[in-house]
Amino acid sequence: MKIFHNTHHAQHAGRQEMFRGRLVDCHEVPDRLRYVLDELQRRPVGQLLTPDAAADVNAAMARVHAPDYLAFLARAWNDWVALDPTNAERDALPSVWPLASKHAFRTDAPPLNFAARLGQYAFDSGTPLTAGSWAAAREGAACALAAAQAVLAGDRFALALTRPPGHHAGPNYLGGYCFINNAAVAAQALRDGGLQRVAVLDVDYHHGNGTQTIFYERNDVFTASIHGDPRTEYPFFLGHADERGAGAGEGYNLNLPLPRGTGFEVWWAALQNAMQAVSDFAPQALVVPLGLDTFEGDPISGFKLRSADYLKLGQAIAQLGLPTVLTFEGGYAVAEVGVNTVNVLEGLRG
Repeated sequence: MKIFHNTHHAQHAGRQEMFRGRLVDCHEVPDRLRYVLDELQRRPVGQLLTPDAAADVNAAMARVHAPDYLAFLARAWNDWVALDPTNAERDALPSVWPLASKHAFRTDAPPLNFAARLGQYAFDSGTPLTAGSWAAAREGAACALAAAQAVLAGDRFALALTRPPGHHAGPNYLGGYCFINNAAVAAQALRDGGLQRVAVLDVDYHHGNGTQTIFYERNDVFTASIHGDPRTEYPFFLGHADERGAGAGEGYNLNLPLPRGTGFEVWWAALQNAMQAVSDFAPQALVVPLGLDTFEGDPISGFKLRSADYLKLGQAIAQLGLPTVLTFEGGYAVAEVGVNTVNVLEGLRG
């Protein structure tokens, strides 16, 4: 198994996030990936690699994200510091948003003020933008692209081991700790590599709203997600069971929301339903946004999976018999995230 490691990830290290009305220390921290790397040293399950620097990651990102959004991200930190030189000592968090309702606010006349532009491209105030956010996110996309290319070349499994995560990032917005949608980059790269049908199976506790949005009107990428009920769980405004796709994509999106407190048996039954739907679609490859925040000890989530359950998850994914790209997503019980991740990888190996 090839594991593409983002060597730039620690450049993105937020100081604080807005969480339930107050500033708190960030839950998405560099130690998340360090614990996975430490566990991989104890239990090697694959070849640790870095992506090819010559790969055209800019083109891959532009296949799933809007050009103006990517241009904003690339220069955002410099614009933030230019607004006030003392901003170099603090992260950028949005404070104003254009409400997306008819006749409420215009979005066709982009503002010049940086704070307003940040709000235009963000859907929450919990995703700090730092000096190294763009470098880390861009390299994460490179890891996802490399993993997809490995699978296209014949590998059965490949992992993009990267942070910040990606599945909340939409075509033209950031949020949920995410800037670039790595799972979408991988899925599109598989399509561009010649595959006709690709499936995405998201097992993160939080609904992958960005991935759903990117592929919602398409019938070549089937998206399935098992997650906390959006009536009570972040990101709140997408992830309901009646969201089944639109236009050509109608029937190609499956959401399986579950209540907070769900244990492994109920979650496992939902996984079987999602896997059956994936099989019915008959994809040629699979992308798994691998969130480990379904763990019982996760501080910002609410399912009750235990470490041993992730071995079973890996085995289940392997039983689909599909070439598979995994992207590292959530998981905020930092000390356990390494064990849980490598358990999945061991399960994949059978």
